[in-house]
Amino acid sequence: MIVAFILAAEIAFWAVLAAGLAVRYLLRRRRASTVMLLAVPLIDVALLTATAWDIRNGGEPSYAHGLAALYLGFTIAYGHSVIVWADAHAAHRFGGGPRPPRIQRYGKERTAYEWRLWTRTLIAGVIAVLVIEAMILVIDDAGGTTPLRGTEGAALRAVAIHAAVALYYTVWPGKAPASEVVPDAEARAR
Repeated sequence: MIVAFILAAEIAFWAVLAAGLAVRYLLRRRRASTVMLLAVPLIDVALLTATAWDIRNGGEPSYAHGLAALYLGFTIAYGHSVIVWADAHAAHRFGGGPRPPRIQRYGKERTAYEWRLWTRTLIAGVIAVLVIEAMILVIDDAGGTTPLRGTEGAALRAVAIHAAVALYYTVWPGKAPASEVVPDAEARAR
């Protein structure tokens, strides 16, 4: 049941996002669109409620419950930035807005970008672990919480892997190929 609810929450997230952006840019109803986009967190509340209800009513703790916690952590940490990203692209495509800036592939800008993403991943991991720990407290059965502990491990591994990626860009930020380098003002003046 929880897996189906997680899938429904994911589909609902993208459906509400698409509908909100369509109302904003195709129907030109910004206020109605804002109200729709503000409803996105209600999807997370519904998922959290369903997960808590299932566990409280004797549902066997499973990886699906842990997955719900991971999903919740991800949507809280990344949800706003995903909405902003989608809004910028919809504004460009349908609203005549400027082209969204590209993510730098090299240098300090890329390093800073990776550390910002890692911070979001850390927040997602912490939220997921806290939700899982709350589930474990509610269950109060050490033997039945093994799948939840496994999901905690997955959250912590994701944080560690993302830290390794950010560290890689810190140590080896890379340089733009010569074809992408824009000469500075002095070089152009010569």
